[in-house]
Amino acid sequence: MSKPIYYQTAAELADQLSAGELTSEELVRAVIDRTKKVEPQVQAFLSFDEEDALAQARASDARRKEGKALGPLDGIPVGIKDVLAVTGQPLTCASRMLEKFVSPYDATCIQKLKQAGAVLWGRLNMDEFAMGSSTENSAFQQTGNPWDTDRIPGGSSGGSAACVAAGEAIVSLGSDTGGSIRQPAALCGVVGLKPSYGLVSRYGLVAFASSLDQIGPFARGVEDAALLLQGIAGHDPRDSTSYKTEIPDYRAALKEKKGPWKLGIPKEYFGEGLDPEVEKAVRGAIEFYRKSGCEIVEVSLPHTQYAVAVYYIIATAEASSNLARYDGVRYTRRSDKAADAIDLYFQTRAEGFGQEVKRRIILGTYVLSSGYYDAYYLRAQKVRTLIRDDFMKAFEKVDALLTPTSPVPAFKKGERTADPLAMYLSDIFTISTNLAGLPGISIPCGFTGSGLPIGLQILGQPFAEADLLAIARHYEQAHDHHQQHPNLD
Repeated sequence: MSKPIYYQTAAELADQLSAGELTSEELVRAVIDRTKKVEPQVQAFLSFDEEDALAQARASDARRKEGKALGPLDGIPVGIKDVLAVTGQPLTCASRMLEKFVSPYDATCIQKLKQAGAVLWGRLNMDEFAMGSSTENSAFQQTGNPWDTDRIPGGSSGGSAACVAAGEAIVSLGSDTGGSIRQPAALCGVVGLKPSYGLVSRYGLVAFASSLDQIGPFARGVEDAALLLQGIAGHDPRDSTSYKTEIPDYRAALKEKKGPWKLGIPKEYFGEGLDPEVEKAVRGAIEFYRKSGCEIVEVSLPHTQYAVAVYYIIATAEASSNLARYDGVRYTRRSDKAADAIDLYFQTRAEGFGQEVKRRIILGTYVLSSGYYDAYYLRAQKVRTLIRDDFMKAFEKVDALLTPTSPVPAFKKGERTADPLAMYLSDIFTISTNLAGLPGISIPCGFTGSGLPIGLQILGQPFAEADLLAIARHYEQAHDHHQQHPNLD
């Protein structure tokens, strides 16, 4: 039985579009129909505009007729996390603070997708201002995990992962500040790639923690992740942290780079708190690499134990600074209860921000305050350097690292909301990668006994995405976990 159109990969669909076997309009209609059918259960989207998506699809079909197709993404529907600016579309960051805000410009990655002919499809739910690991912090709705809608899809890019898993988009974009692409990808059984810091421009990404944020793709397979990364990577003078480097052909590299590789297993990632079913699946994946000729080496990343503390100092400090702009004067939220200008700030922020965002702003303001800056923020930056050094020493011995993505499978909604620390530990295996600015990918590597997806995380050297994708593809080609789909019917 052939796969439904909405569960085919971007690579497969691109071939059908270029062969004239399918039109973009037919594809987009199939995705819209699928979204309308399953969205009441999944709730991945904050908004979508059917007519706009169909108009983009017709424009793509017209280009193809004239022999002017713009490449493999032309006509493919791409879901957009509601933290990326698209001209004329809502940009809410799942917050009451930006509830009525409409973006006046395009993010650089969105401009690049438009130039590639992609169909921009909908605004995807997330944790408010990307702060969270479960998408329960959205001010508007709770997204369900398509494999079990009573469970969380992960966060903060929960909508981006869930919509791909549920067939509501072919691929999607998310952002990753401490695991916000890789963790939901693992929990929803899809591929999620966090590129090296500086590879994809952050211009037009609403800032949470500027030294950690990075935009990346969600997909059903590694080849699709390579296609989408190709579409958005590259230097941008409008982002001062954008890195000038040559962008290889990531899709071609999948065929060229064959291994065998020398792969490291960080012992710190296989200890207390790791779910036994997750450990079994990840160790099974490691054994696959060993049997296929890769050399497996145990390595140590000794400063891993400090990563969560360091992250929640640096990330909250940067969030406190970045979110100071939401003051009731600009953007859309303005309290009508304020007595004077100072009260306007207080009242607007009290009404506009959710609990988790307030918690992080308060934490960040504290660690930056007089008398505490050196004790917390400066010290955290020094330990951050040590964490990066651990990775660099490990990469002198190995090509990449294999770890679990999340210590646990998807948990029930509400299970960790009363315990912020338990929630923060959901990202324990992903945070260090952001602190070090490295690329990481999560790929499906199995299921629990109750049918919940498990993710394998592969961490690479800076700007070595081509190698990372090839190592991931090697596992994927020998397994069919990525071809399993949740039953939403």
